Amino acid sequence: MSEQPEPLGPDSLTWKYFGDWRGLLIALWAGSMQNMHPELGAGVEQHSQFFKERWQRLFRSLYPIGGVIYDGPRAHETAKAVRGYHNTIKGVDAKGRPYHALNPGTFYWAHATFFVSALLIAENFMGGLTAAQQRKMFDEHVQWYRMYGMSMRPVPATWEEFQEYWHHMCTEVLEDNKATRDVLDIKDIPKPNGMWWLPSPVWHLVRGLVARNFVWLTVGMYDPPIREKLGYTWSARDERLHRLTGKLINAAFKLVPFERRYHPRARAGWRRALGRAPVDAPLVETPARNLPPLDERDSPTHYAPQVPN
Repeated sequence: MSEQPEPLGPDSLTWKYFGDWRGLLIALWAGSMQNMHPELGAGVEQHSQFFKERWQRLFRSLYPIGGVIYDGPRAHETAKAVRGYHNTIKGVDAKGRPYHALNPGTFYWAHATFFVSALLIAENFMGGLTAAQQRKMFDEHVQWYRMYGMSMRPVPATWEEFQEYWHHMCTEVLEDNKATRDVLDIKDIPKPNGMWWLPSPVWHLVRGLVARNFVWLTVGMYDPPIREKLGYTWSARDERLHRLTGKLINAAFKLVPFERRYHPRARAGWRRALGRAPVDAPLVETPARNLPPLDERDSPTHYAPQVPN
């Protein structure tokens, strides 16, 4: 019998940063960076219905993705389920290139973006990281990736090698494509489910401004080669405003109680770890409002738990 991988725990920096609600501020960055990978972009274009249910897909995906970090002894099973959602995502892209979501380099790229997401959340909205903390989070991202049971061949051996890998991906591999532009096109995005109290006419008035500012926040977190590929400019004034925005967000969150800063799956992990809930308490699943459309819930590509309506 193969040895079970060791899950991350509450002593990790990844637990501190990844499941924080501030991570939503990096959703456009993560989605666009993933889709710029030729194979991931093709898979999204040909297999995903993400753009028909943006908010639902985003909020339900946070449960299993976060569970790979926060589910403790059950995290490996969560990771295998996440890996399984990608089994049938394969084909040939518009340029005649074959792709499969479980190709080792492709699957690792998605994980690399989650790792860098955690770094950027900490750096931009949670007060910053020391060089030692960056290295620690690199080591943790390797431990985290082992949970999936995938080949470790694409994983850089050191933090320095990861930085070289990231630069190579940004300059030589990633591309501007339809899936990326679709992620960034949020000018007509529907009202989030959680904002039911906001009248729809008001949302229609403000969403253009929200979209522009969200894209601006995203552009500020891109590496310069990515900005160049996507045709964005970035000034010294933009940089100053971006840093100020991050500091204000960090200050505001200091007023939020610890548990309330975290997504429900992460919050449940913290509660178990701190002895505030039984260690074998049922895992928290997405509420019904985030489930896929009824005619897609049996698809092997979807996380669609049985939850009360």
